[in-house]
Amino acid sequence: MGVEDLMEKVLLEAEMLDLKANPNRNATGSIIESSLDKGRGYVATVLVSNGTLKVGDIVLAGTSYGRVKAMFNERNQRIKEAGPSEPALILGLNGAPAAGDTFHVVNTDQEAREITNKREQLAREQGLRTQKILTLDELGRRIALGNFQELNIIVKGDVDGSVEALSDSLIKLSTEQIQVNVIHKGVGAISESDVSLAAASDAIIVGFQVRPSGAAAKMAEQEGVDIRKYSVIYDAIEEVKSAMEGMLAPELREQITATIEIREVFNITKVGLVAGAMVKTGKVKRSDKARLIRDGIVIFTGNINALKRFKDDVKEVGTNFECGISLVNCNDMKVGDMIETFEEIEVKQTL
Repeated sequence: MGVEDLMEKVLLEAEMLDLKANPNRNATGSIIESSLDKGRGYVATVLVSNGTLKVGDIVLAGTSYGRVKAMFNERNQRIKEAGPSEPALILGLNGAPAAGDTFHVVNTDQEAREITNKREQLAREQGLRTQKILTLDELGRRIALGNFQELNIIVKGDVDGSVEALSDSLIKLSTEQIQVNVIHKGVGAISESDVSLAAASDAIIVGFQVRPSGAAAKMAEQEGVDIRKYSVIYDAIEEVKSAMEGMLAPELREQITATIEIREVFNITKVGLVAGAMVKTGKVKRSDKARLIRDGIVIFTGNINALKRFKDDVKEVGTNFECGISLVNCNDMKVGDMIETFEEIEVKQTL
């Protein structure tokens, strides 16, 4: 729907802005997508913005270059050339350029090689410079947090767009306590070098619509490297999020189990103070911890030493029952004091 209106508006805009391109020059344009095809090698979808791209031209895009071996149009039919505003699928590059890169046609192989070498060097330097160096402040912050952790990930995918989208989504999962680092990303099957890198940097490999080669799968098994394969980006994000939640230490929360009123205090030789008490609310268990409260102020916190009904040791006492209770190392109990018992439960942290 609305394609005719869109075309009309585009043509009107082009006419108003006086947009023109020269077909008689070396082609330039944009990389729309790139992927690794099993039979054809690296395949790039390009959109020519100026000049004419021909079979046999030497194309340079990002850190990839190569001579155009074959070209196909949007209907997968072979073409010899593509003019301004024409899309084309080109074969012959030595790598998968990033989506959005600008491509240029250069005159010689040597010129293309020199420019890609310079660009690779710049990319390496940029990578090293933007790498976060551990400063004393950052170290202090991690020590203050106490349980700071890092999760290293290697991302491999079938097309460059998916790899970029997945990498960005995973990096955004980083929190104060867990940092997600994408240490390497690329297009193509999971190789042995990816497994070696993962083993060296304690990383997990996330494969999107790709599978490991036989040798890489065997090596991963030997090295104990975790390779996760996905077909839906959201599944990958959810699983990494779950893994991060598993890395967080569970939170300890207190749950009050009972309140007990002291009715009488007995001092028994070799045992110490024992309180005759009534359970007002809840159910007290022998394994609970206890707080001694006097006039609303906590004066002692510790473990329960003994819990009795008449002369028998019991595991628990319910509401409105009397019991005998003594606390470990507590030598200050008075009639009218309250004992609050509680248990500590572990709550799984979420992001």
